[in-house]
Amino acid sequence: MALTTRGGGGADQAQPPPAPDASLGFLTKRDTEVKLPRATRVKNKTPAGVQITAEQILREARERQEPEIRPPKQKITDVHELADYRLRERKRFEDLIRRVRWNVSAWVKYAKWEEGQKDFARARSVFERALDVAHRDHTLWLKYAEFEMRNRYVNHARNVWDRAVSLLPRIDQLWYKYIHMEELLGAIANARQVFERWMSWRPDTAGWNSYIKFELRYGEVERARAIYERFVAEHPRPDTFIRFAKFEMKRGEVERARQVYERAGDLLVDDEDAEVLFVAFAEFEEKTREVERARAIYKFALDRVPKARAEDLYRKFLAFEKQFGDREGIEDAIVGKRRFQYEDEVRKNPLNYDSWFDYIRLEESVGNKDKIRDVYERAIANVPPADEKRYWQRYIYIWINYALYEELDAQDMERTREVYRECLKLIPHKKFTFAKLWLMAAQFEIRQKNIKAARQTLGNAIGMSPKGKIFKKYIEIELYLGNFDRCRTLYEKYIEWSPANCYAWRKYAELEKNLSETDRARSIYELAIAQPALDTPEVLWKEYLQFEIDEAEFDRARELYERLLDRTKHLKVWISFAEFEASAGLGEDNESEEYKNDAGYPEQQIERGFDYFRTNAAELKEERAMLLEEWLKKELSFGDLGDVTLVQKKAPRKVKRKRPLPSDDGSNIAYEEYIDYIFPDEVALAPNLKILEAAYKWKKQKTDDTDDD
Repeated sequence: MALTTRGGGGADQAQPPPAPDASLGFLTKRDTEVKLPRATRVKNKTPAGVQITAEQILREARERQEPEIRPPKQKITDVHELADYRLRERKRFEDLIRRVRWNVSAWVKYAKWEEGQKDFARARSVFERALDVAHRDHTLWLKYAEFEMRNRYVNHARNVWDRAVSLLPRIDQLWYKYIHMEELLGAIANARQVFERWMSWRPDTAGWNSYIKFELRYGEVERARAIYERFVAEHPRPDTFIRFAKFEMKRGEVERARQVYERAGDLLVDDEDAEVLFVAFAEFEEKTREVERARAIYKFALDRVPKARAEDLYRKFLAFEKQFGDREGIEDAIVGKRRFQYEDEVRKNPLNYDSWFDYIRLEESVGNKDKIRDVYERAIANVPPADEKRYWQRYIYIWINYALYEELDAQDMERTREVYRECLKLIPHKKFTFAKLWLMAAQFEIRQKNIKAARQTLGNAIGMSPKGKIFKKYIEIELYLGNFDRCRTLYEKYIEWSPANCYAWRKYAELEKNLSETDRARSIYELAIAQPALDTPEVLWKEYLQFEIDEAEFDRARELYERLLDRTKHLKVWISFAEFEASAGLGEDNESEEYKNDAGYPEQQIERGFDYFRTNAAELKEERAMLLEEWLKKELSFGDLGDVTLVQKKAPRKVKRKRPLPSDDGSNIAYEEYIDYIFPDEVALAPNLKILEAAYKWKKQKTDDTDDD
């Protein structure tokens, strides 16, 4: 224990030297501390006359770099040093695998070291211990077997491979390595036996193909054929049958190959990849100069394979006919039957537009532009007889498909523009129109980079038959181009066309708000709420109020709420007003007496609503109760500042009552229960409640009679 004394010169007393650190020997940390020179401030910051690049600095640093210090090589001179070295290394490896037991690489390094010491028994022991830990790791089995093979322990290697494929039969690499070893040793029978064991596990196509190639390497054609039979039985797919047939064809067995294809065609006619099989079968017949057989196969396939998956088949058939036959005749033979059916249908009923659609799709699948255009022209010539939109809806889609075909497939832009122009002329726009067609025509012009024509098209649409969808798309285009004055003009026309559309008013005000035109946006909102009829006025008022709140114009917002209350005394308006006052009180941070007395607190607005429902709408008791519940929540949210007792005194009492349900003949047979609310101010009038209620009904009936007169 160190003792200190109070001396007069405590600050001048010498401090005891620091104790030496055990890890540093007799040196202290102060002795070993590296003292860096103090950074000096650069006084002259003007650029030097000779500039040095970063590349020069790096090159100079590399030239002055000292060679790497490597530990000296240890030479072992006698048996005792070797034994000591092996003991140290084995202890290090044992400590390592004790720490990271599940690390396979540590075990492999240990075994390789033992192998390097020519102690194969120990290396084998290390591998066996590793397999006790991770026998599911196929890389460990590979390293173990390669170790045995590398040191020519063939039987040991066979034992390892046999154990590996028994434990992990789904790892194909183990089977391949096992078979490769047997082939290197020349043990073909053993390799074949391993293949048979593998095939019993029903591997994928790669395993079967390797077995077949193995037999072919040693000239065992019959064995390979037998394996192919088992292969196609195990994997009945078009690619396996095609491979089998090519095998027979390569050996000149044409009849055998044809039998394979025929068997595959019977078995896989409904397969989703049957198209590939039939194409290969037809190409096989082409190679054998059996043209009629190939044609029959193509026809059979085109009748069986669904058209959605027969594109390649049709293309091959056309190439075949171009080489060996008359393309036009074959095309007519394929589609002639269906073409005849469609011609018969449209002849019987020219206004059956579904038949025209099917007929057009048929001709488009053939690809003859002249015929496709001819069918389109015949279809659009059948104009609906009545000027009613429901008769035109299917007909218009023929025009739309015609325009899309000319633009996308035929790539004739002038003809596309003419199609749109003729269609728009044909529609009786004074009775009805199709906004989709106007928009598609304008979008086509935009794709052609002709903005002027697009604006002209949309302007004609607005002038001839304005619709909300056209206005929205036109405004969206102009907004994307940044033409805000045009957007304002379009919104004005939109509102002029539909003044009751709150969506137009809201979007117009939103545009001005985004452009930071606050006064314009406020004027638009004022004009909107001044309209005599609106489709969704509540949404408009809500957005206007939120706009004023976002602008921190709380006085304007209060004035708006008062104007809204002049129009409607709905419960939600009172609650929203109270919530606004709560948020405005937090925003303004105004606790002055003037603010308190100016109806600024939320409870005062709720109390106003409560008084209104009590005096002017006494029958809306449920609304009064809901308003009181909201008032109570507000008082509770204020904590100690709230006056909960004031609200609880006004809380109503729920009472179950019955009222008669009038039947069809006017008699009151059934009754229903309902919840009635009795407020404290009504308790004093309870004895005369029925009399007052009867007087109220009489007065209401008298008022209704006066209104009828």
